[in-house]
Amino acid sequence: MTDFLSIEDGRIAYEVTGEGPLIVLAHGMGDNRAAYRESAALLVAAGYRVAATDLRGHGESSTGWASYSRTDVAGDLLALIRHLGGPAVIVGHSFAGGAATIAAAQEPELVGAIVEISPFTRAQKIEFGALGSNARYRKGMLLLMGTGILRSRGLWTRYLDHAYPGARPAGYADHLAALATDLARPGRMAVVAKMGMSAPTDAGTRLGDVKCPVLVLEGTLDCDWADPRAEGEGIVAELPAGLGRVEMIEGAGHYAHAQFPAETTAAILSFLGGDRA
Repeated sequence: MTDFLSIEDGRIAYEVTGEGPLIVLAHGMGDNRAAYRESAALLVAAGYRVAATDLRGHGESSTGWASYSRTDVAGDLLALIRHLGGPAVIVGHSFAGGAATIAAAQEPELVGAIVEISPFTRAQKIEFGALGSNARYRKGMLLLMGTGILRSRGLWTRYLDHAYPGARPAGYADHLAALATDLARPGRMAVVAKMGMSAPTDAGTRLGDVKCPVLVLEGTLDCDWADPRAEGEGIVAELPAGLGRVEMIEGAGHYAHAQFPAETTAAILSFLGGDRA
C-alpha cells in the first residue's frame, strides 16, 4: 500500500513492509520505487523493516517542487526517517547515492549507515580518451546528455536498455513499460532533465563530513563510467579513513540492484552484519 508524507510544497510516496531495523530504499532519477521490488522482499525476509520511496517528481510522488537537487532529496529522506522513527540505513541508487551522502552528513544521529549503488556523488569529468576507446561508455554518455538536453523520453528508454547489459531481470519489460507511461505524464521528463543536468557537487563536498559506515556498490559493466571501480574508490578516498569500502557486482550495469537483486542484497546484508531473521 502507498502512503504519503507531506513536505513543504509537495508530498512523497512510500510503502513500508516488514519488521525490524529500518532501511530506506531510494531509486535513481527517471525510475521509481518498483526498481527495488526484489531487493526489498529479500531484505524483509532477512528481518528488516523496509521503506521504499519515490523521489520527488517520480512515481506517485508529486511534481511542482521548487528544485530537485540532491540536497533536496536528502531532506526528503531525512523527513521520512523522522516520520517512521529512525535511525535508518539509507540505500541510494545513482542520483540518490549522492543524496544519501548529504543526509548522513547533515543528521548523523538519523543515519546509521549508507549504501550507494552506482552513485553520482562526486563532480564528474568527461573522460575524452575513453570516449574514443570505450564504446559502452561513449554510448551511455551520449544518451544521458541527449536525455538531459532534449528532455527525450525515447532517449531515456534507449539509455535504460543500454544500462542493463546482458541478461534482463524478471519483469524488466513490464517495468520499462510502466516507466514509459509514468514519464509521459506532464512535467515528468522535465524533472529527469533537471536532475540529470545537476552536478553532484553538493554531495561531493559533504563526503568528508560523513561519520557512518559506507558501502559503495558498482557494476563491472556500468556504462556511466569508463572505470566503475575507480569511481567507487574515488568516493571512498574522500570519506574519512576507514569508513568506506567498494564491492563490485560482476556483470551488472548501472542498475545492479534490479539486475542482480540476490547478489546486491547479499552484499548489503554482509555489510550490515548479516541476516537478522
